[in-house]
Parts: sequence; structure tokens; C-alpha cells
Amino acid sequence: MSGPQVDKVLLIKMSSLGDVIHALPAVTDAAQHGAQIDWVVEEAFADIPAAHPGVRRVLPIAWRRWRKTLPSATREMIAFRKALRDTRYDLVVDSQGLLKSAAVSLLAQGHRTGFSFTSAREPWSAFAYGRGHKVDAAQHAIDRQRQLLASALGYTLDQPAVTSLEYDGPRSSEVWLLHGTTWQTKHWPTPMWQALAGLIHAAGYEPVVTWGDEAERLRAQQIAATGNAIVRERMSLSELGSALRQAAAVIGVDSGLCHYSAALGTPTLGLYGPTSGTLTGCRGLQADYLQTTTHCSPCLSKRCRDYQGDPLLWQDDIVEPPCFATLAPQQVWQRTQQLMQALPAMAQVD
Repeated sequence: MSGPQVDKVLLIKMSSLGDVIHALPAVTDAAQHGAQIDWVVEEAFADIPAAHPGVRRVLPIAWRRWRKTLPSATREMIAFRKALRDTRYDLVVDSQGLLKSAAVSLLAQGHRTGFSFTSAREPWSAFAYGRGHKVDAAQHAIDRQRQLLASALGYTLDQPAVTSLEYDGPRSSEVWLLHGTTWQTKHWPTPMWQALAGLIHAAGYEPVVTWGDEAERLRAQQIAATGNAIVRERMSLSELGSALRQAAAVIGVDSGLCHYSAALGTPTLGLYGPTSGTLTGCRGLQADYLQTTTHCSPCLSKRCRDYQGDPLLWQDDIVEPPCFATLAPQQVWQRTQQLMQALPAMAQVD
């Protein structure tokens, strides 16, 4: 490794799923430069870093669960602290830049570092570190993660981003439609999903939808109501990963699962309205995104407040949120096919 010799590194990147995925290329870089990486991550996402060949040890944290029942979680929290302090690290890197992740860094043994006050998502987190690194916020999250670790560990970035989870084997005929997301404004309209499923089915592929909660289950059934898509039962993250890894393609809104698919090397297309593809667009060997072109996109808002003008239509129906009227199913399927055709021959549908 060029620069200061750093062997044992603790990475703190706990959540959410998309954020965890965005840190994978940075871990690939660090491992290639000789770092041994331990990773603190929310228990629900522990399978992701565990699959990375550069991660020596995964330290699951259950903060999302603990904060709901703090008194009963005391024993687990003590056990986590003990596991965290079992190793003295050469460097503890908080790559999340939040107060909660900074608090975890204070429990670990080793020199602490992370984003600077002007770069962190929650600036006051920077006061927990011995040194903060200034990283431009106006760039993709993957680039920010890579630059932080490169600066902290003292090496130069000279290779493209690689997650080390990429799959290049045979693919099925399934095209997965990832319709679920947390923001109401990020939802692509159900009639458009239905039309897209019809295009996929007509092309000889099998559109597949799944769900994670009751609202998503009802939407999945609506998408499949025309008979052109099938609904899979609720799946664990590990099960979904196996399915997405071998899919012919994946189309989804801005969500952690869409980023997961892109990280696996699957042809993946993300649909972006209120969020910015420049900052968090799907990236991978065969991934891309489409950004809406309305005047207010990206608004970065969970509620549609900025659109001004007449209602926008698709097939004579008003589109909500209006920005998605500029992303028609035919355009989405055409771009997806281009991504699929770019695959090596060995990864084509078997």
C-alpha cells in the first residue's frame, strides 16, 4: 500500500441498503491496497458485506431494533460493544457521517476518521474524529465513498469502481420489476408498470414482481392483474439477491434493491423522478438510469410541491407524480433491451 501503512480497518456503514451497496467499491479498493476490513452494519444487511471477499469480519448492529426497546436490549448492546472492542484497529472509518455512526466510532479502539465538517451528512459527527476528510458532496455516493477511503488510507484511485459481487454466469428469462420504495414521489405509476409488463411479455421474457409489505403486495397484484406478470411471495434479502443475480434484467425505482441488482452486475435500469441520478443513480457493469425531464426534477422531496403547469397525461390519464409522465414504458423497455444486449454471450438467456 502506498502512503501510511494501515492493516486493520474498521468501516462503519450501517444503513440503509442503498448506502451499504454504495460502499462496496470503496472496500474493493481498500482490500486491493492491503487493508483488512471489518464492517459494522445493520443486522438486516449483514449478508451484503459478508459476501465481499475483502471483508474479514462483519459486526452486525441492531440499532433500528434496539432503539424501540432500549431497556430489554441492554444485554445485546453490551455484547456488541465487547465484540467491537475485541480488536484494536489501525484506523476506524465512519463513512456514514451521521451522529449515530460517529457514536459507534467512539466505542471502537483505534484512530478515528471520516468526512469533514463540511462534507458529512450531519456535520457535528465530524467532531468525533481525529481527522476529517473533505469530499465534494456534489458527486455520486459511490465516488464519495471511494474518495473517503482513498484519502484516509493514503492511496490513489486509478481503477474503475468494482463491487466484487458481480456475476457473469447464465441468466434466466425473468425480468424483475422492483416497484417498491419508501417515498410516495418515487413510485412509477401502476398503469405504466402494467404496460411495461406487457411489452416484456410480448418480447418473450417473464415479468416478475414481488413485495415487502401489504401496500407493495396490493400494488404487485395490480401490476399482474393484466396477466402479463407473475407475483412471487415475499422473499428475504438473501433470496432476492439470488434471484436478481441471475435475472435477464431488472427495472426499478430508486431503492436499495435496485442498487443491489446493479452491484451484482445484472442489467439494471433505475427510474428517477424526485431523486437525482447524478448523486445516487444506479451504477454497475450493466446499469443505467433514466431521469425525468420536467422542470422540477429532481426536487429531492418526499411530497410533490414544486410542479407548476397543467396536469401531465399518459394515455389520457393524469400521471402522479407528474414528473414520471416523461418516462413512458416503451422508452424504459427500449433502454433495458440495450443494456441486455451489451452483455457478453456467456451471460445471455439460457
